[in-house]
Amino acid sequence: MKFKTTPYHLDLLKDEDRLSAFFEAISEYDGNTDLAYDLGCGSGVLSYFLKDKFDEIISIEINKKTYDCAKDNLAVFDNIEVVNSDVLEYEFTKKADLIVCEMLDTALIDEEEVPILNHVRKFLKKNGKIIPQGIINTAELVNLERHNIHWDEGVNYEVFSKPLVFCELDFLDEINPEVEVDMSLKATKEGLINGLKITSFTKLNDNLIVGPLPMLNPPLLIPLDEKEIKVNDLINVNLKYIMGNGIESIQTQYY
Repeated sequence: MKFKTTPYHLDLLKDEDRLSAFFEAISEYDGNTDLAYDLGCGSGVLSYFLKDKFDEIISIEINKKTYDCAKDNLAVFDNIEVVNSDVLEYEFTKKADLIVCEMLDTALIDEEEVPILNHVRKFLKKNGKIIPQGIINTAELVNLERHNIHWDEGVNYEVFSKPLVFCELDFLDEINPEVEVDMSLKATKEGLINGLKITSFTKLNDNLIVGPLPMLNPPLLIPLDEKEIKVNDLINVNLKYIMGNGIESIQTQYY
């Protein structure tokens, strides 16, 4: 099927690994199939994947141009209703068996996945499921060429520690969007560090975890003050941010 899209959503559709992962997760869904919500449905491709499984799908998109694309793309399917609304303002009247919400970004900092799910989770049935199911975040010490917060696409950096898992979230749980973690990262080589690399792994279901992809959570590089380190040094870093409040909310310091 050919999809009408905005330029941004065309890039999402071109990321075949991302699409394949979500298609697999939806295909493996084995719960009840009365109603699914697709929150922030974009061009409607995930609703398209859901169409043969569910009696009813409500797909919500806030952006009018993107909504128009989804409305056209899904018009032939009688079991899909496409709504132009902010999810936080939409009047939910029914509980769903499945919520699909792909408002993802590295560590969930720059997208509204957590605020949206905290709002909508009460409209999920008792044994309902969410796709994706959760996220795992890791941190590494790095030396950066650039001294501002940026993603790792097309930039050079050197890694000075093994990944440390600092946060694991299950989207079925109520989540505090304010994150503050103290991390002790062990240096694996000698040199100068001046940043953190944050990597997110998306848990789509119990059997499927997806690492960073071009259009799914590319690693985030965050500056730190410069520090000379030696092998096996423990570097203590405090990291703060607010999920859904953007990269401007990020704060780091040694302790």
